[in-house]
This record gives sequence, C-alpha cells and structure tokens, in this order.
Amino acid sequence: MPMIDVYATAGTFSDPHALAVKLADTLKAIEQVPDIPMFRQNTAGFIHDMPPGTIANVDGESNYVRVQVLTNAGALDRDKQLAVVAQFAQIVADAAGDQSLSERTWVLLTEATPGGWGLWGHAHTNDELVSKARAEIARLQAG
Repeated sequence: MPMIDVYATAGTFSDPHALAVKLADTLKAIEQVPDIPMFRQNTAGFIHDMPPGTIANVDGESNYVRVQVLTNAGALDRDKQLAVVAQFAQIVADAAGDQSLSERTWVLLTEATPGGWGLWGHAHTNDELVSKARAEIARLQAG
C-alpha cells in the first residue's frame, strides 16, 4: 500500500491525475499484491507542482523530477526495486512528453519502519497488514 510522491516544476505534466493513477497501478503490479480493495484504495500517487525556480541542481538546471516511493518494510526485493525505478522513469518521461526526462528522474525508494505504516488510525506492523489482507481476501471469497 505504497505512497508515491512526484515533485516537478508546474506544467511538466499535462494530466497529473492520469500520472498518479498510472504510477499507483504500476507499483501495485510490481509488488504483486492481490487485487483487493485494501490495496487498490491505499496505493496512491501525489503529484506536487513546484513553482518555477524552486528546483535546481548545482548548475541551476531545474528540468528534473523527483519521485519518492514509500512502502512497508520488505515490500520490494532487488528485482522489484529495479523494476520500479526503470518503469517509473519511463512513465514520468511519457507523461511529460519528453523521453530525455527519464535520465533526469530521480526515484527514491523508502521503507517505513516496522510498526510505522499508519492506516485506518493504527500504526501497523507488516504482520498486521498481512493479516488484514488475508481477512479481506477470505471475506471477498466468502461473499
């Protein structure tokens, strides 16, 4: 149930909502979690339009995008990490209509500490999240 934050200069993306949906759906697929409401409703993208002049590297260039992906601990093994970075860089470039942007997209992968994934008013451990997912799957199969 990751959170995805994208920071770019305002106007970089013509359809920020579509980008947020695409990134969330892609990450859910890479994680290989069940397609249940718990994961569909709690994997989300946030597109942050930064005013011009608020992003810069050492040379003063501001044509970069920063993507931060926050997952629960252990959600992404090495193959999944590689897939997220490669696919997200391409999705960002496609959304901006600038294929060279894939080379200027920084993707940061961050894991919440065990017990540090707050959802439904509770700080969940991974075991608690797995239990909630199994309970939802059982309920959906029974219903």
